[in-house]
Amino acid sequence: MNAELNYIIEKVRELYMKYGIKSITMDDVAIELGISKKTLYQHVSDKDDLVGKFIDNEIRVRQEQICKCIIEDSNAVEELFEITVFMNKIIRDQNPATEHDLKKYYPHHYQKITKVRREGVYNYILLNLQKGKEEGLYRNDMDDETIAKLYLSRVESIHVNDLFTVEEFTSTKLFVELLAYHIRGIATQKGIAVFEKKIKELEKNIDKILPEKLKM
Repeated sequence: MNAELNYIIEKVRELYMKYGIKSITMDDVAIELGISKKTLYQHVSDKDDLVGKFIDNEIRVRQEQICKCIIEDSNAVEELFEITVFMNKIIRDQNPATEHDLKKYYPHHYQKITKVRREGVYNYILLNLQKGKEEGLYRNDMDDETIAKLYLSRVESIHVNDLFTVEEFTSTKLFVELLAYHIRGIATQKGIAVFEKKIKELEKNIDKILPEKLKM
């Protein structure tokens, strides 16, 4: 992606995340960028193409962010902590209107990003489970595929029901409880000890570990 197109996509992302996709016209994009529609159409053929490039960029950025969760010399519990922080950030940053518009008006793009997102997190959790078993932090008697699907299902569904308010599902309390619920079900006593140590670090260094909106 060249620098000019990258700049366009960054601005389009700001608009989509703030106002949703349907309401933002190509005229709106051109005005926001301070360019003519003719110039805009030199980079994209139509709005569907623009949405597609926006989705491709989202996929690329998220894959890069997931890779950053794998910290050198960290154990499986610490890595799982990082990926859970990352997943919570994605949930918090989502605009329901953007998600709705993408699903309703651009289902092919919605299916693409959903598929990539699910496969990425699912495969990461599988690798994390295997690593945890090798380190003696996770139980050996688990069905890894089932556990990975349960993790993914819980992460995806928590913000689409009315059981939790926005304040609740972005709070430290819920974050810790969800992680504890998951780890205590899969970890050995050694793994639980590592997790409890990590929670103590969280309590002492909350400003450095968790993003602002995840704090209570």
